[in-house]
Amino acid sequence: MREYLLTLCITAAVTYLLTGPVRKFAIVAGAMPEIRARDVHREPTPRLGGIAMFFGLCAGLLVADHLANLNEVFSKSNEPRALLSGAALIWLIGVLDDKFEIDALIKLGGQMIAAGVMVMQGLTILWLPIPGVGSVALTQWQGTLLTVALVVITINAVNFVDGLDGLAAGMVCIASAAFFLYAYRVWVSYGIEAAAPATLFAAILMGMCLGFMPHNMHPARIFMGDSGSMLIGLVLAAGAISITGQVDPDALKLFAGSEQAAVHQTVPVYIPLLLPLTIIAIPAADLVLAIVRRTWRGQSPFAADRGHLHHRLLEVGHSHSRAVLIMYFWSALIAFGALAYSVNSASMWIVLSVVFLSAIGLILLLLPRFTPRAPRWAQHLVPPRYRRRGEVAVDEELTPPSGAEEEGRAPVAAGVAGVNGATALGARSRVLEGRKAGSSR
Repeated sequence: MREYLLTLCITAAVTYLLTGPVRKFAIVAGAMPEIRARDVHREPTPRLGGIAMFFGLCAGLLVADHLANLNEVFSKSNEPRALLSGAALIWLIGVLDDKFEIDALIKLGGQMIAAGVMVMQGLTILWLPIPGVGSVALTQWQGTLLTVALVVITINAVNFVDGLDGLAAGMVCIASAAFFLYAYRVWVSYGIEAAAPATLFAAILMGMCLGFMPHNMHPARIFMGDSGSMLIGLVLAAGAISITGQVDPDALKLFAGSEQAAVHQTVPVYIPLLLPLTIIAIPAADLVLAIVRRTWRGQSPFAADRGHLHHRLLEVGHSHSRAVLIMYFWSALIAFGALAYSVNSASMWIVLSVVFLSAIGLILLLLPRFTPRAPRWAQHLVPPRYRRRGEVAVDEELTPPSGAEEEGRAPVAAGVAGVNGATALGARSRVLEGRKAGSSR
């Protein structure tokens, strides 16, 4: 565990320290596209954050290769090299897209090639655990097609959810944390060494996300871009493929009584990892809904729009930060709920806890639609959004005009679609406009 923590910290430190120079490089290189109709930020922000994340991945693998215990992962398995090869390819495609906006079909082809590269080096699904049957061996073509499909689905699911500051990095970090605990339990508790590569991939992925998040939280100073979102999606898929298709459930029969019982014990996480429905449940659901929505309208499934889940949260009335936290909450509930169920599927307390937390999540989700109003005697003791309309109108008449009104601009309301959610960027925009007005350019 100490070596995993060291690898995680080194990966996070390298990613964090390189993100600042990468931001300056992105500005110089012109990787700051104009604001599109589907964007929620109001100022051009540099991309290419995936460059720092990729070097963090390389640093994590390099450190792990020189540690006493984790070195066995590299000597007994070719999966780390397969991951690095596929990650390098998908990262190059993402960098080109962040700079030149390449076609969606070209990106899809690159994703399939990156998955094929990993398959050629041994990172593939060999068998599937089927409830009531046991482990079913796959042919080479079946394993290849299933591996490529899982990689492409995971990459695009993470890419689709990357629409708010810190959203994709935080959700993948939560998923990788739950995945790390599960893979570590399979390796240490059951003594299955084939789960060691997946455990290492999850630790490195957590470090990549944690190192990048301080620069990407609202208001973001840099975006990860496709070079980052596709990269972390591929790493997450590689871990799922490693532990799902490489670990034989028959190895658990000494602890569960039989092979079929072993499969039943691991189904709560094995099958969802294959689809995938728990570890990346929210991004996968957003991906499916986006494809259905665009196809229903007669558009291409790759056409961009403003109908993603995070866009809907802003339209409901949530601020930018609150929308991100709500997505974090649901990701953690699904991922760690599946993890707890895999540990003890017979416990009713786990099911009741998940149901109770889900009810709380629904209340928080719909809270802006049911804004409470304070009584008249407490109007001046609560924020303006909780006051009655008459009191708010009186307060607005007595309140002197703000700086934004003096300049002839209407104030921006939090949570409006097309805005960055919170009003924190309003003052920042005025400062930038003042600098532009005072410059000689």
